[in-house]
Amino acid sequence: MEAISPEVVLVTNQKINLPLLEKKNIELHLKREDLIHPQISGNKYRKLKYNFLRAKELNYHTVLTFGGAFSNHIAATAFAGKINGLRAIGVIRGEELAGLWKNNPTLYKADQEGMIFKFVSREEYRKKETIGFLAGLKAEFGEFYMLPEGGTNEFAVKGCEEILNANDSGFDVICCPVGTGGTLAGIINSAAPHQRVIGFPALKGDFLKKDICKFVENGNWELSSDYHFGGYARIDESLIKFINDFRQNTGVPLDPVYTGKMIYGVLEMIALDYFKPWTKILAIHTGGLQGIAGMNLYLKNKNLPLINI
Repeated sequence: MEAISPEVVLVTNQKINLPLLEKKNIELHLKREDLIHPQISGNKYRKLKYNFLRAKELNYHTVLTFGGAFSNHIAATAFAGKINGLRAIGVIRGEELAGLWKNNPTLYKADQEGMIFKFVSREEYRKKETIGFLAGLKAEFGEFYMLPEGGTNEFAVKGCEEILNANDSGFDVICCPVGTGGTLAGIINSAAPHQRVIGFPALKGDFLKKDICKFVENGNWELSSDYHFGGYARIDESLIKFINDFRQNTGVPLDPVYTGKMIYGVLEMIALDYFKPWTKILAIHTGGLQGIAGMNLYLKNKNLPLINI
């Protein structure tokens, strides 16, 4: 997608300076994938790159995918469809959103980029990969190139393998948030033999291990499953405070679903001496900052503190 999207920038690693890190003799850097593109942020750019090239290679005119109300993947696919000249269809979980989507920052922006929505009930959504459900979508929209929820497939993993580069070989540990597992799989495949990869799932449950193993052969990785804060898109006041304090102290904004939880976990593990002194850690900022506006709507309705934007 670089040739079609000249806004893409070279990603750099930012060293994080905090008293805890100095006290524990740990070096932490953050790979600023959130800055790779102004509209297609972080790992979504990586995941969509080869998928859109593949869709165009196969002469598809429509890309169809799935997601929830504040999905980073939906937002990114809408913009990628626009700049690549492909019609984008978003199958959205939650039929109640059909009359409310204009009040939703993510869906409103996706509509402005030209995405067409199909709202389905949660029960229907669970059937999204069945033959009958897909046949109904083809009858309604015609032939399409299908991207799975979250965008993870072999082409997404290929794109995510490009996150690490030769300059990252000096790190001992690579940390990455985990949603559907595609980004972590790419990191595992491209990590150097001496590096240990730790994934921080945003979801509860061990099912991710099986999904990740479909795309990797290396065994140099593990999942740290203690920092999901109750599950996908779940958040509490301690995480809100952490994200706001981290931005104030480092200048780096974190999203509340993925990177915020990962950094919270990394720093707690450092405080608990999980890592040996002089360990050099590289954490991947996977973007997703567009979701903060939607999360703040939820927090406001719950009378909770807001995330600083």
